Amino acid sequence: MSTVEIKVPDIGDFKDVGVIEVLVQPGDAVKEEQGLITVESDKASMEIPSTHAGVVKSLAVKLGDKVNRGSVILTLETAGAEAAAKPATGPAPEVAPAAAPAGAPVAASAGSSAYDCDVLVLGSGPAGYSAAFRAADLGLNVILVERYATLGGVCLNVGCIPSKALLHVAAVIDEAHHLAAAGVEFGASKVNLDTLRAHKDKVVGKLTGGLGMMAKMRKVTVVRGYGTFADAHRVTVEETGGDGWEKTGKKQTVSFERCIIAAGSEAAHLPFMPDDPRVVDSTGALALKSVPKRMLILGGGIIGLEMGTVYSTLGARLDVVEMLPGLMNGADRDLVRVWQKMNAPRFDHIMLNTRTVGAKASKKGIEVSFEGDGAPAPQTYDLVLQAVGRRPNGKKIAAENAGVAVTDRGFIQVDAQLRTNVPHIFAVGDIVGQPMLAHKGVHEGHVAAEVVAGERLGDDALARSAFNARVVPSVAYTDPEVAWVGLTEDQAKEQGVKVKKAAFPWSASGRAIANGRDEGMTKLLFDDVSGQIMGGSIVGTNAGDMIGEVALAIEMGADAVDIGSTIHPHPTLGESIGMAAEMAHGSCTDVPPQRKK
Repeated sequence: MSTVEIKVPDIGDFKDVGVIEVLVQPGDAVKEEQGLITVESDKASMEIPSTHAGVVKSLAVKLGDKVNRGSVILTLETAGAEAAAKPATGPAPEVAPAAAPAGAPVAASAGSSAYDCDVLVLGSGPAGYSAAFRAADLGLNVILVERYATLGGVCLNVGCIPSKALLHVAAVIDEAHHLAAAGVEFGASKVNLDTLRAHKDKVVGKLTGGLGMMAKMRKVTVVRGYGTFADAHRVTVEETGGDGWEKTGKKQTVSFERCIIAAGSEAAHLPFMPDDPRVVDSTGALALKSVPKRMLILGGGIIGLEMGTVYSTLGARLDVVEMLPGLMNGADRDLVRVWQKMNAPRFDHIMLNTRTVGAKASKKGIEVSFEGDGAPAPQTYDLVLQAVGRRPNGKKIAAENAGVAVTDRGFIQVDAQLRTNVPHIFAVGDIVGQPMLAHKGVHEGHVAAEVVAGERLGDDALARSAFNARVVPSVAYTDPEVAWVGLTEDQAKEQGVKVKKAAFPWSASGRAIANGRDEGMTKLLFDDVSGQIMGGSIVGTNAGDMIGEVALAIEMGADAVDIGSTIHPHPTLGESIGMAAEMAHGSCTDVPPQRKK
């Protein structure tokens, strides 16, 4: 018999994690991969498994201890040959691609096939990591390729999450100002940009670090770098390093049995805009290097208006230019009017039906020229945000080498199972088409993983999985928020669909009035014949948190009676959904009596 020290393996960028459970005692027989202790950080909890089989001789930790990588957990008596054959720091993969960089999840063992993995996932945004984790949970050997230093893709690193962290801060500042009307004054806010950036980065780090830990727990191998197809069963990965995605010059090839493409999208740029640090996309805006006096938003969509909200609250004066007749395309105009009335003080110019036709950099700023109805003379700005949409990355992954068809715009067409024209290659997320939303990508990732696992493992139920969602909600996290799902009133008019509309004004909502925010509205649309709900829209504080109920009602085929008869808690903003449904069937007693038809 020999003894070996079992130590805490590399668990990512975590220090001094607490021991919350000791799962074995001296004298216990343990198997290889059996859990020994459970540790917990502020991001996640996980079991630390044994790297050997044997009998516990002594424990080196107890409840409440803090451990790090390399900390001794216990001493184990093992067979001598086995102890010599296996390192104490973790199991080695039988077959694996080149070693993952420091801080990446521990490599998983390869499958029994001739490939390095059962499934390779290209990209670790919400669609990608959801696909990878679901596939691993279903028993597959997974390799995840990601160019960033951390998992989460654009959304978690430089998109959805950091923008919401900044929007929350902006909302608190604005709310503090609003309270003056209630007799509470806090004085002028003082913003330390360095501390604010650190706060944003901490939020991002907590989530991306949690993903890294969950990848380790699932034994998903992470290979960092740019992935491009070499052929239908191999991806070449150009290694990246540092905090960004600078190429190191190293390459490796990873083979796969099946692949899920989740390569995402990138911000679109106008070709005539100067290459100047005062011209940024959403990623540059989130860097928050300074607060400009004058800021131009190119594009009146959600991304631009959200970032404009942040910069305006911090002190910038805004202009916005949009080629279309209105802002926030996709939402009903009556909702946008509520938002626009509330936000008018933020803007000096709202230029609709107007094109940006030129720009040049000077010492004074970025001089931008416009063309259209009522377009002003050229204006000079301290910061210009390009928010003119996003482009899929389909043409950046050498998909043609695998035989995968890519459209001229860079999208990859898929069927209901997210399968491309190459049967063993799937695609999910932004790269498969609109809407380019993280929550849609997550569900697509799950479906693709289930189909892959079903075919690989012979599970017919999983193999029949399909993406059959009836609706996908959209939310603008502005102030007030604007959210909609399913058929909009504008779409119903355009398509000639007869609907019954019920709009509940928040001026009749006790909670909205108590909050001092009764500008909002909840609107539901029901089919004029069947009575089933077809769509819904909400404008007001926390609209994004409430729209999920409407989406569920559409998925379940609910009608006005189903929704209105569901008891909603009072007083809440959410009960406005129930009251709108009551208005549809004429039973609402919180508004003046409705005229009988």
